[in-house]
Amino acid sequence: MRCVVVRHVMYEDLGVWEAELVAQGFDLEYLEAGVDDLSPLAEAPFAIVLGGPIGVGDAHLYPTIGQEIELLRTRLAADLPTVGVCLGAQFIAAALDAKVTSGPLELGWGSVELTDAGRATALRHVEGAPVLHWHGDRCELPAGATLLAYNEATPVQAFSHGSALALQFHAEHDPERIEQWLIGNLVELTKHGIDIPALRERTREVGDEAVMAGIALLREHLKTVL
Repeated sequence: MRCVVVRHVMYEDLGVWEAELVAQGFDLEYLEAGVDDLSPLAEAPFAIVLGGPIGVGDAHLYPTIGQEIELLRTRLAADLPTVGVCLGAQFIAAALDAKVTSGPLELGWGSVELTDAGRATALRHVEGAPVLHWHGDRCELPAGATLLAYNEATPVQAFSHGSALALQFHAEHDPERIEQWLIGNLVELTKHGIDIPALRERTREVGDEAVMAGIALLREHLKTVL
């Protein structure tokens, strides 16, 4: 099956999900936001929209934002299986006419709490597991969506809408490549006073557990929507 993946910055790719998708028989096609024609996003059999440093509120500066939201709106109306991660989750929310606003910064390893509905889905694999947060925006729950996960800082950490799954946290992240994130986000990390050596060390401590949870989440989710 063909899987279209929209990428906004090179180091925020499929991470540990890539090998799992290939093993499941998917043909992966990366589309580079702002460079490639993104129209295949609207009708691909399966699609994943990844994270990035831009946000819904930057649509007046970056044409790709409005394009992606409109393509996702078409895709969601057809109920085609879709996963949004961080920025991708916010784009899904915007395509469903939910508000996306600035919120408390979450940057580093943390956790999420599951709703009863969340425990009945593939998200059960991340309950109690470390997940990587890297966002300063958050979304409201779209009309008709089901809240799956939350935490104190971010009331909507995950939701589903039909066959779409939106994750505010980075279940796809490959801890072996954390250095790319630390290098690529130096300005943001410094601005917010993040202890870079401490974040690096914490990644070493929890990385393996996070990988197992993230892969298990994706594997089970694919079985339920495809």
